[in-house]
Order: sequence, then C-alpha cells, then structure tokens
Amino acid sequence: MAGGVSAPLRDCPLCPRLKEFRQANRAAWPDWHNAPVASFGPLGARLLIVGLAPGLRGANRTGRPFTGDAAGDLLYATLLEFGFAHGTYGARPDDGLVLDDCRITNAVRCVPPENLPSPAEAAACRPFLAAEIAAMPRLGVVLALGAVAHTAVLRVLGQKASSAPFAHGTLHVAGSLVLADSYHCSRYNTQTGRLTVAAFQAVFRAVRQRLAGG
Repeated sequence: MAGGVSAPLRDCPLCPRLKEFRQANRAAWPDWHNAPVASFGPLGARLLIVGLAPGLRGANRTGRPFTGDAAGDLLYATLLEFGFAHGTYGARPDDGLVLDDCRITNAVRCVPPENLPSPAEAAACRPFLAAEIAAMPRLGVVLALGAVAHTAVLRVLGQKASSAPFAHGTLHVAGSLVLADSYHCSRYNTQTGRLTVAAFQAVFRAVRQRLAGG
C-alpha cells in the first residue's frame, strides 16, 4: 500500500521482463530507486495525470514521477504556471514541491527497456491504476500523456477505444469523468516539435477551465 492505495511491491514479480531490467539497473546503479514508482500528490485532488512509465534516469532514479528528466522539467513548470503546484521544482524528491488539486501516476509503474512497455505489461499494471482512480473521491479530470496512458484509462473506465480516440488537446466524456489527451511531454516529442510548450499549456488551460465549470 502507498498513500492508502493498492500499489506494486518493491520487488513486484508481475512482469518478468521488467523484473529482469529492474535487477540489472540495481546492479548498475545501486543508489538509484530502481523499483515501482509510487504516485505523487493528494488523493483528494480533482485532476489525475497519467504518464506512460518511469524514465530510466528520471523517476526510476529519483523515485518520484516525472522527476529528474526533461519530461519533468516541462510538466512541473506547467503545473506551477497553472496553479496545480507550489514551491520550487528542484528535480529531486526532497525539493519541497507540493501538488495542489493534482496527483500524478503512471500507467506502468516500473521502468521498461527503451521506455516502451508491452501490452501485457500495461495490462498487468492496470489494476493499480484502477485502484488509484477508485481512491480519488473528488476526481473530475484524468489527463493522459500519450496514447498508451489514454488506452489504459479507457480500459479502467470500461470504455471502448472507438468511443474516444486519442487526439492531442481533446477532452472526452468518459462516464462521470472527463478524459483529456496530450502528447507525452518527453524530450523526443518536444525536440521534434510534435509537442510545443504552447500546445502543452493549451491542454492545461482547457483542464483548468473544465474544473472551474466551464
């Protein structure tokens, strides 16, 4: 249990490939986190951000979602800009940053080789995402960063993929929740221009407006 929510064990055995990769990383970098990464932020939040999986040198190293890599630089700067966080992001879990009305998790809790989990690994981790969503009584909007996270959320909510195709900037009604889509804020997406800062901020502006009742 982590923060009152069912979460994978430190030595979670569900995905053999991820377990093997985790053990190799522990041998290579024994001072890193190298374990499933717990969610960050209050369970009473109205916004849940769902990423793909921990980055090797980001959350897998630091133990906090999106902390310590380029994706986190953009995400946390945007959260601060739109009032979903306060403090200073120092790219480390003890920087004192606090999330406001926002919680962050991943569709897959362990770092996968080449940053890409298999469909079977995403399915194995899905019960933890389901528990996360069920434990948030005020949840109104789920923001999926990328298509894998989008699909994971839809399956947890019992929605067909055809009912809400992934598209950056789109807000879907999914039962009692709103599912918002954004391209993942990875270095690859920002460097190639697939995701700009302005386009990422536009998604958060729409989310903020939705939470305000707009």
